Amino acid sequence: MGVTGGCGRVLLVDDDAAIRRSLGRGLRLNGFTVDLADGGRTALAKVADTEPDVVVLDVSMPDLDGIAVCRHFRTDGNDIPVLMLSALDEVADRVAGLQAGGDDYLVKPFALDELVLRLHALLRRRPAAATDAVRVGGLVIDAAARTARLDGRPVELTRREFELLDVLGRNAGLVLSRDQLLDRVWGYDFEVRTDAVDTFVSYLRRKLEAGGRPRIVHTVRGVGFVLRDDHSTEGERRA
Repeated sequence: MGVTGGCGRVLLVDDDAAIRRSLGRGLRLNGFTVDLADGGRTALAKVADTEPDVVVLDVSMPDLDGIAVCRHFRTDGNDIPVLMLSALDEVADRVAGLQAGGDDYLVKPFALDELVLRLHALLRRRPAAATDAVRVGGLVIDAAARTARLDGRPVELTRREFELLDVLGRNAGLVLSRDQLLDRVWGYDFEVRTDAVDTFVSYLRRKLEAGGRPRIVHTVRGVGFVLRDDHSTEGERRA
């Protein structure tokens, strides 16, 4: 059981005992409460028992790898922030981590200060305050309920997909640059940068355009993206 700390409760998952000890000690010294898990299956059990604020999850584990663990969280409807750790540093590896539902991806080796900074960034991201739902054409985005409906039907979105759609919805008709979306959705200068934004826009389009529905998330070449109803008469504006 972790030592009580004021920065938040972290579940640290890694099959390497030395990494668990060193990172656990470093995070505690930085004010976090830390619980440890030595594998993916243990992590699934401990998330239910300890109710952490964030999970630091190694990707390469023998019993159940981090990608599978993260997918399990999201399939179960658990939107806990997940920061993935891996020695795999190719863009394809990072995108795979994001696609599985990860919120961040940090390549080993890394400095403890960077890990702490990223954890603080994830923990600053609290659920949106209850406000009126945003409506753009047939799309309704309810930040309080964290739901989206298109033409009356629910749209199943991951945590990150919903946050991106919510930002676009609250700025409907405004063209947001990739940097603006990174700042507002990810909350800091994310490593993958353009790949992260474009990848998640493609995920949104796949779901919002299912069944031949018209495009609602548009690309403005050389600028960024805009959420706009095709039947709207309003022009695009830059944020």
